[in-house]
Amino acid sequence: MLALLVLLIMLPLAAVVLQVLLPGFFFGSRQIGDLSLLGEMFRRPLWYLSLKNTLVLGLGTTALGTAIGAALATARSRWSFPGARLLDGAVWLLIVTPSFILAQGWVMFASSDGLAASWFGWHWVHDAVFTPAGLITVMSLSKFPFAYLAVFSALEWKMDRLGEAGRLSGGSAWTVWRTIEAPLLLPAYCSGALLVFMDTVGDFGLPASIAAVFRFPTLPYSIYSALYTSPIRFDMAGVLSFYLVVLIALAMSVQFWALRRARFDFLGGRATRAKAERPRKGAWLLAGSNLILLAIAVGIPLGANLLTSITRPGKSGGSAFTLDHYRELFVEGGQLTDALLHSLSIAAFAAIVGLFVGLLVAYVLTYSKFKLKRAIDVISLISLAVPGVVLGIGYIFIWNQAWLERIGLLLYGKPAILVLAGVAGAIPVITRIVTGAMAKVPQGLLSAAQMQGASFSRRVRTILLPLLRGALLSAALAAFGASVFDLAMTSILFPPNFMTLPVVINKAFEDLNFGYAAAATLTGGTAVVALILLVERLFKPKEARRPSR
Repeated sequence: MLALLVLLIMLPLAAVVLQVLLPGFFFGSRQIGDLSLLGEMFRRPLWYLSLKNTLVLGLGTTALGTAIGAALATARSRWSFPGARLLDGAVWLLIVTPSFILAQGWVMFASSDGLAASWFGWHWVHDAVFTPAGLITVMSLSKFPFAYLAVFSALEWKMDRLGEAGRLSGGSAWTVWRTIEAPLLLPAYCSGALLVFMDTVGDFGLPASIAAVFRFPTLPYSIYSALYTSPIRFDMAGVLSFYLVVLIALAMSVQFWALRRARFDFLGGRATRAKAERPRKGAWLLAGSNLILLAIAVGIPLGANLLTSITRPGKSGGSAFTLDHYRELFVEGGQLTDALLHSLSIAAFAAIVGLFVGLLVAYVLTYSKFKLKRAIDVISLISLAVPGVVLGIGYIFIWNQAWLERIGLLLYGKPAILVLAGVAGAIPVITRIVTGAMAKVPQGLLSAAQMQGASFSRRVRTILLPLLRGALLSAALAAFGASVFDLAMTSILFPPNFMTLPVVINKAFEDLNFGYAAAATLTGGTAVVALILLVERLFKPKEARRPSR
């Protein structure tokens, strides 16, 4: 498992760094690279602007997104108000919806001839959204769920005596929260902020979608551009990827430094499970604020996709209802059907292979005494932290070697490389889900079977698989859904004449064919969700029936 994870994740990441030190290493040259190229980041206008925009977007989104997520989590854990469950559902909806779909919805809404201007006459929306501050706000509204989940999980248990002691000493509710409760939640705030930052600086979907109407280059998008210019700029892609990895490493180091400064183990025997209570006053204020936030964060991007897909500009101004965009999806020579089948097949293969690998990784982490299992755990999480464009660059370097053709493993330019990339992205998701479920299975069950002569494969087949059936299904479906809409990896690695669903949608959007892109998004998304629900219904473990008396 360690060797397999190194091949899928660490080797491509190391290839990106090696490309900076030895630029021609993967193309037959062994000359040491010009390390001064790293300094070109601050002298070349596009490189410097990409780094600057990434930092501005990352830091701004981290601050605003963490503040929104933490405030919502605190309010949700303390108070019960109408519409609170809608917030829970919206959080997961925003997490599973690809960022490029959310960004495209905002473009359709806020562009100069978008829904805000044509339907409501709000021409000011364009100037408000397509600025650095506007993009930070849009990104924060899609990334705050990471901070929300981190803080909400930490608030599951509470120690009322600490706050009560502060109140008895004369502190107000605000003072108690600021001086007692908030400092003790620092690990949760740091974890949430780290997740928001990593997902923001590595996000390829938003800059790819925004580029249709507003130039705001970031490191992931500039890496993508370097591979699709003539000539291909591998040196530029390597340097930009190196700095992107450095940003991620610095963010993780800041978190580790902050958490090592103090102790945060404050729960004791008197800890009680937090229970949301109805506030004495202001319940409807909370409900109204929640609905307004959800209408903006979820309603605008998803609603804009829906309205754009079923309307077209009218002859006398305004918009008219139409289904022409959906008809265009299936006309002869259309790309959607083939692209959707390609994405579904690749995601299915990636989910199946990833499930096999993730199950074995979870077994090693749960039951094995392997000395390097901590390294396996760390490597299995790296693909979550490292942006998809960086891994995609690494896959090009590793699987585009001439000597691989002699042994039939020249995968670059073939669909198989998309499967490998999908497996790398699926492993951390599958491992986390399966490990949590596997921890509930006593090792004594496996030991007893081993003492009776059962082989490893038989123990897994007859004990673990039946007990983990539900978790395995959930893990496979989660990995499948994420792989279908992976824009970053597929945009970099898709073979010629082998279009995938995210690429078709993004290309239509880049061509300003918003109606087609919206219709393709909703059609593809509906097909994927329907398929997931069907598979879940067919294979979900049924509850044991009680014997009739």
